[in-house]
Amino acid sequence: MKRILQPLLGVILFSGIAFSQNTETFHIVSYNVENLFDINDDEQKIDEDFTPDGKNKWTEDRYNKKLEDLAKVFTSIKPEFPEIISLIEIENKKVLKDLTQKTILNNAGYNIIHEESPDIRGIDVALLYKKNSFQEISHLAIPINFPFDKEAKTRDILYVTGIIANIDTVHIFINHWPSRRGGLEKSEPKRTFVASVLRQHVDSILSLNIHAKIIIMGDFNDNPVDKSVFEVLMANNIRAGFNKNYLFNLFFDTYNIEGNGSYLYRNSYNMLDHIILSQSFFKSNNFRTTFDSGIIYTPDWLCNKNNDIKEPLRTYKGTNYIGGYSDHFPVYFVLTKSTD
Repeated sequence: MKRILQPLLGVILFSGIAFSQNTETFHIVSYNVENLFDINDDEQKIDEDFTPDGKNKWTEDRYNKKLEDLAKVFTSIKPEFPEIISLIEIENKKVLKDLTQKTILNNAGYNIIHEESPDIRGIDVALLYKKNSFQEISHLAIPINFPFDKEAKTRDILYVTGIIANIDTVHIFINHWPSRRGGLEKSEPKRTFVASVLRQHVDSILSLNIHAKIIIMGDFNDNPVDKSVFEVLMANNIRAGFNKNYLFNLFFDTYNIEGNGSYLYRNSYNMLDHIILSQSFFKSNNFRTTFDSGIIYTPDWLCNKNNDIKEPLRTYKGTNYIGGYSDHFPVYFVLTKSTD
């Protein structure tokens, strides 16, 4: 059963207020890019399928097409290039350098933040940012060590702090939580544990500064109403008042009320890709966003045309090469900076 938290419209903060005409916008994107591997076999990783002789016949031409396709996605979201991009399912720093240096993204001047994670397939998360829009202070890979399954390996959470728009410190957490492989009930404890680790870090930040600006994004492999996100991380759609325990999920209503999602499974949408914000983003006089600012990006060219419902045009279906972009839709939101 879906949980419905109806917003208290009478006390929505800034949701219906027009921003000053003298503004500057910052696009922040999160995208699971579906197995962005290079074509080389890394003996330390289970990546053999993504080589020219592997099961997926992953060639240089296919790899280069994928890079160009991803660059097209980002420049169509914002032609002047999104200021911050969270990437999920990338293999290593090489693919990030190729994406930012061998495509049109070279004109954006992106910096890369990436750390290798212990995932057995070798897939990681990463952050790209425009140097004139964001200045890194520090970053940290937060390891996930399951006390109930010490042999299991999963992706670290990438934690980045920096100054956005030369105004304020922002805390960014990039996630790729354990999959649902083996079934929802069997796999759920791992995602709830990751959520608890993340929540501890969030609480640590808020204990020092209750008005800290926190952005949590990535592929959670759970929906907004699931235990890991709704109960453990405490991300919901409550718009009234100020409670430091609550985070706001930009896609809670998108999924729970509108029935939309970023990933299609058995012809039904799942909202696996989240952008979750601390409440200060809705109150700031410097830069801010609105409660309905979360966007699932679904232009027709990014969709499978052979389906009545909008489905991401993926790169592979099994081992069958489709030649599309990803099995997830990208999601993003816009921050608006007042320059008055």
